[in-house]
Amino acid sequence: MRILITGGAGFIGSNLVSRLFLEGHTIRVLDKLCPQIHGDNPSLSPLLQHVNGKCEFIHGDVCCLDTVRSALAGCNAVVHLAAETGTGQSMYEVTKYCQTNVQGTGVLLEAMTEYKNAIRKVVVASSRAVYGEGRYFLEDKYHYPRARNEGDLSRGIFEPRCFETGRVMQAVATHEDSLIQPNSIYGLTKYTQEHMTLLNCNALNIPVVALRFQNVYGPGQSLSNPYTGILSIFSTRILHGHGVDIYEDGNESRDFIYIDDVVDSIVLALNNEEVTGEVFGVGTGTATSVLEVAEELVSLYGIDVPIKVTGSYRVGDIRHNFADTSKGERVLGFKAKTSFEAGIVKFVDWVKGQPLQDDRYGESLDILKKRGLFK
Repeated sequence: MRILITGGAGFIGSNLVSRLFLEGHTIRVLDKLCPQIHGDNPSLSPLLQHVNGKCEFIHGDVCCLDTVRSALAGCNAVVHLAAETGTGQSMYEVTKYCQTNVQGTGVLLEAMTEYKNAIRKVVVASSRAVYGEGRYFLEDKYHYPRARNEGDLSRGIFEPRCFETGRVMQAVATHEDSLIQPNSIYGLTKYTQEHMTLLNCNALNIPVVALRFQNVYGPGQSLSNPYTGILSIFSTRILHGHGVDIYEDGNESRDFIYIDDVVDSIVLALNNEEVTGEVFGVGTGTATSVLEVAEELVSLYGIDVPIKVTGSYRVGDIRHNFADTSKGERVLGFKAKTSFEAGIVKFVDWVKGQPLQDDRYGESLDILKKRGLFK
């Protein structure tokens, strides 16, 4: 296949390029090389260097129609990864997130109408953030709680509670038919991006698959971006000898999915001709607390820094979310191969071989505080 990957010089994209290149595909990458990911001198970006020689690279913005038209020419498959990512940042850089994630997707879909007879598959990257808090269980029925009450959060009550009874609910795996109710601008734009792509491709009879990724991590993740990827953020702080701040009570949890598994899911979606118009959650199905992540990183680096459970919280954050993997296993044939215990060791081993990056965590926190988004 000749495959266009938007955002193909990013973390997921660069790993996908390597995999598809080894499989003999012809790859074209469209990426604007955002400084937040690639630094002030993108030509030195390790992610960009990782894709050099494996693809045709176009330095351009997915929001530019002429650029996207040129990038699509001759391609028969598209993997749409281009997006702004980060829950906290999305709550104050609303325009940027809407422009890239929503307008950029609109531009791509508009351009694809000119190539609808040539394109045989589209895969769009979505996010577990579309669910918000996800699915919970209490009193013999499932619940889908809305954003947590700020009064509860300020009193240290972090677990979602039943609106009617006030009782704490139990988090359970979130499946693809769960209620969609994002808690952040990021989550809302990702759902819009996903829904636009499914709707338009189905109308054009272009086979399409949406993948809702849980928390992706692994070698190659930006170590300088303070807005996304807690393993990277924590690692940079630990290596500087700085303490690690844990929000809430540390028991908030996420489903951490290793980068190689994410790439596997995309390759399966590209190659499986029997799945179209489908949505799949991509995760391990296992929840790991943020406090566990911090403690394991400190142990693996062997650097004694304080881990402080602060009780603070960010507006838009969720408490728990982990994937129900049954549909992905049954229909797509996807099952994560890398446990978090094995993946975090691989990640730490990679980080140890990288140049130490500036710790910009404090800077990002100050911005959130000034805008009233960090309590």
